[in-house]
Parts: sequence; structure tokens; C-alpha cells
Amino acid sequence: MSENGEILELLHKVATGEVTPEAAYCNIDPVENLGFARIDHSRQARCGFPEVIYAENKTPEQCVEITRSILSRSELVLLSRVTLEISEAVCKVWPEAVYNKLGRTVRIGVPKQPDCALAPVLVVSAGTSDLPVAEEALETLRAFGIVSDKLYDTGVAGLHRLLDNLSVLRSASVIIVVAGMEGALPSVIGGLVRCPVIAVPTNVGYGASFNGVAALLGMLNSCASGVGVMNIDNGFGAACLAARILNSITAAKSGKGQYE
Repeated sequence: MSENGEILELLHKVATGEVTPEAAYCNIDPVENLGFARIDHSRQARCGFPEVIYAENKTPEQCVEITRSILSRSELVLLSRVTLEISEAVCKVWPEAVYNKLGRTVRIGVPKQPDCALAPVLVVSAGTSDLPVAEEALETLRAFGIVSDKLYDTGVAGLHRLLDNLSVLRSASVIIVVAGMEGALPSVIGGLVRCPVIAVPTNVGYGASFNGVAALLGMLNSCASGVGVMNIDNGFGAACLAARILNSITAAKSGKGQYE
């Protein structure tokens, strides 16, 4: 059960005797056991965004079965880190699925209507080589129904490319900055804007970049105050953090708690 209003309605039915407490419990917090996976159907209600299928190291058959389970209770499902083989298996069963080859995602269903009252979440990449992680973040935002925009190939090696888009940066509600090499871009952006900045290091770079460790340490040591840092290549996690921030903003504007 994904909507708080539906949960409230179910509790009223328990109070009137239409539904037993045991049946209500199964609907409020359902965990479906597939044998190889336990599907968390109530994550949307608890966290503000649904469970996403992390497809890496899963078989195509497992991904199809998990997708079918989620779609039995939800109108949308997102798979991340999909291979071509997995995408083909899923798209064969659901031809309407949207496959983002660069972002390695598959999305089935129509996202909820975005809240256009909020400024967009902006996904910024330092270079073209960082686009797989940036696209993963962007597709996750789209799946969550979050208004988003992108600004690509604006690394510090050509700082004018970034400064030419200062108005775009300052119109965002949250900025996700994806960068490899030395990971300097989030520090620069963090010194130019007021909104939350989420830094995502990538494994892009030459030998001494240590597969993204150099960018990670650079971002953790940012001289711009208040920059949050995700793990290496975790565009999905950055989008989830942005969703949590926006959920808090929405709750504060409405004057209600996040679970009301």
C-alpha cells in the first residue's frame, strides 16, 4: 500500500470490522518472499520513494520476476545497473519499457505527476565520460516524478562553460554534481550557490585516480562548506538523497509532518 490516504482508509475499515487486523497488517507492511528475494512493497509509504531493482549480478529471469512482483502493487518500477541481456528480457515482457542504455536503467510505467511548484533538481557532469553516472541519477529522478534538468560537460578545465550557466545553477532546488579525475567541480559549484549540493565521484581518470578514490577524497576534502558526498559512481543514491530533501521541503511548506 503506497499512499498514506489508503492506509488511513484501511484502518477505518479495521475499526468498523470490515477488515481483520491480520489482513490489514499484510496490506500496510507487505513483504513478498520470492525465495531468492524479499520484495519491500511499503517502501514508498515509509521513505517517499519506491524500491528500485538493483540488477547487477541478478539473472534476467530474477529481474523479470521481481519486476512482475513490484508491478502487481505499483504502477511504476525502475531497474538500475541493467545489462543489455537483462534489458532485452524485461522489454520482451513489457514492450512499453523505457531503456536508457547510457544510464543502464529500465523504467516501466508513468511516473507520478511532478510537483512543478518546486525548482528543478539539476544534474551536472564534469565531462562526457561521467555521463553514465549522471544519466543514472537523471533517470532515477524522472522515475520518482521529480522535475529535473541537466548541464553536461562543464568541468573545471574550461571554467567558462560553467560560469556561462550561472543562472541555471542558481535556479535549482538541489544540484547533483558528477565528476571524476580530481573531483574539483562540486567545490566550485558549492561556492556559487545556496542550494544543497550532492557530489558524486566517478571512476573516470588516469592511473593515480585509483578508480575514483582520488575524486572521492577530493570531494570529502571540499573547501566549499556543506557539500554532501556519495560513494563512487552512485548516481542512484544521489537522486534518492535529492528526493528526501524535496520531500522535507514539501512537508515544511504544507505545515504537515512527512507522514500526515
